[in-house]
Amino acid sequence: MGRETTKVIHIGDKVIGGGNPILIQSMTNTKTTDVKATVEQIKKLEDAGCDIIRCAVPTMEAAEALADIKKEINIPLVADIHFDYRLAIAAMEHGADKIRINPGNIGSKDRIQAVIDVASKRNIPIRVGVNSGSLEKEIVEKNGGVTAEGIVESAIDKVRIIEDMGYDNLVVSIKSSDVLMCVKAHELISNEINYPLHVGITESGTVISGNIKSSIGLGLILNQGIGDTIRVSLTGDPIEEIKSAKLILRTLGLRKGGIEIVSCPTCGRTQIDLISLANQVENMVQDFSLDIKVAVMGCVVNGPGEAKEADIGIAGGIGEGLIIKKGEIVKKVPEDQLISELRNELSNWGK
Repeated sequence: MGRETTKVIHIGDKVIGGGNPILIQSMTNTKTTDVKATVEQIKKLEDAGCDIIRCAVPTMEAAEALADIKKEINIPLVADIHFDYRLAIAAMEHGADKIRINPGNIGSKDRIQAVIDVASKRNIPIRVGVNSGSLEKEIVEKNGGVTAEGIVESAIDKVRIIEDMGYDNLVVSIKSSDVLMCVKAHELISNEINYPLHVGITESGTVISGNIKSSIGLGLILNQGIGDTIRVSLTGDPIEEIKSAKLILRTLGLRKGGIEIVSCPTCGRTQIDLISLANQVENMVQDFSLDIKVAVMGCVVNGPGEAKEADIGIAGGIGEGLIIKKGEIVKKVPEDQLISELRNELSNWGK
């Protein structure tokens, strides 16, 4: 069962499932009770391309702060709840567009029912989240350890609990820091349920290791037609999560728009600080929503030829550089003007 056939779920004014575009999520790392800092971070994430944002709700004060945060932001807000069912209810009462819970740590069935009653009344979706690190002892023992099959069994068990209580406005997430286990679990569960899947590799690590693990894991899952919304979990600035998620989706052909950067790896012919130049270009193009390819090349010898598949490119020389369009040199400019000239070309693109 692929993303084309999953159930359509509304999260605020956004929609996932049923073949709708895959949406990008992130999570704030500010204290939710610090409304100013949290709103400031969410606004930056919105600008970077975040579609849905999640905030931790560890206290009643944090649940109440959601109301003030909601007034200032433009994307749906998800409340992340652990253990206390009263926080889930308070979060919904204070404007959460969706809640994330693990029914296994919320408590007794009457507490789960109390959460569902409020969600049902307000038509708020519940994300049922199960992590490999929080599997029930009996499932771990039955499977001889933490396995993909165990993760799926635990998740489906939680889904059935909520379904039996008469609610099916659900999103499911099954996460593991073991990439291949996570991939297998998604393959298994996609044949068992038709709820939208929130996909991510949990605790994937720092920006470098987290990007590699997330790219491999998300790539293997999404390329099979599985997954309706994603988060790249990184130990770092959440903005990096959005940049990585956009690039993963674009690389897989699952999202259009945004400038793709290609750059050479540098060699002995390089006559310019290409590493710095490529990073400057990558940051600069974030301001544009053009669906084009930009090449950053290190030398004027091979630069024009290597850049011919790009819509526009720059190639560095000694103290000067070239502006290249479709492999043709169109302008020679001083090195210190390469970035500003490229920005000018992008600003006037298509005019």
